[in-house]
Amino acid sequence: MLLKENIPVSYVFGKIKKEVLLVAVYAIAIYCIHQYYNFKDVSIPLTVPTILGTIISLLLAFRSNQAYDRWWEARILWGAIVNDCRTFARQVLTFVDSSHDGEQKRALKERIIRRQMAWCYSLSCHLRGQNAKENLEAYLTDDDVKNLKKMDNVPLAINELQGHDLRTLYRLGWINEYQQVAMDNTLTNFMNSMGGCERIKNTVFPVTYSVYIHWLVMFFVLLLPFSLMEFFGIFQVPLVIAISSAFFLIEKMAIHLQDPFENKPTDTPTTTISRTIENNLKQMMKDELPGDIDAVISKQPQKQAVFYIL
Repeated sequence: MLLKENIPVSYVFGKIKKEVLLVAVYAIAIYCIHQYYNFKDVSIPLTVPTILGTIISLLLAFRSNQAYDRWWEARILWGAIVNDCRTFARQVLTFVDSSHDGEQKRALKERIIRRQMAWCYSLSCHLRGQNAKENLEAYLTDDDVKNLKKMDNVPLAINELQGHDLRTLYRLGWINEYQQVAMDNTLTNFMNSMGGCERIKNTVFPVTYSVYIHWLVMFFVLLLPFSLMEFFGIFQVPLVIAISSAFFLIEKMAIHLQDPFENKPTDTPTTTISRTIENNLKQMMKDELPGDIDAVISKQPQKQAVFYIL
């Protein structure tokens, strides 16, 4: 994720350095042609790029809003995942009474909650096209790891394992049917959030829409030097670069925001959110299962949240 206090100008304009360089060469070339090849009478009224720029501004604003909506929806879905994970852990810890068969119940509760941590990390990798099976051994049992090796959709498989353990709790009489329904609804919420993220991931932003706007921006940039030459002369070069940079930056911003699961600095910070969920669930487990969870936590490798500090 991007840390707003540490975004240098070099990073921002590094995204459009090729476009800016080409615009600078083009603006200088137009000035030289006007000055040395007797094309001083060739000019375009300033109203033409003004009208065109207004149209492009409206299109870019609409596109930026659509791209931000996709990013914000992804963040809302992961916010729901945080809440549902806390809810599910609370249900597991409070619905299952450990007064009888305490060791077995504590072991099963611990396994379910640790598996939920693995689900969050695997979903993050799954959405980003990474290997969702890596680094899950610290959270899963050996049997779970073996079962997941056969699966393509790891988060879906983990959720299915949670459903099996939920059925086990009910059959053993450790939860009643109302509690089972409530916990199953929480598992369904996980699937709904996962499906929403996959929909965003797999729904491609219309390519033609992006191409048409890019062509209009380029056409606007090509016309701009001819309109500014008459009024500003050589000073039209920095003006063309500044105006063009504004349009290019807005266009690039929309392109980056439209895909929130591509492992870029502008992505939804799914790894950081997963780490937050892990810390919350560990705290809940430590309060509820003090005799078991301390040893488990000490054996787990400490994961660092992935930040792109710029």
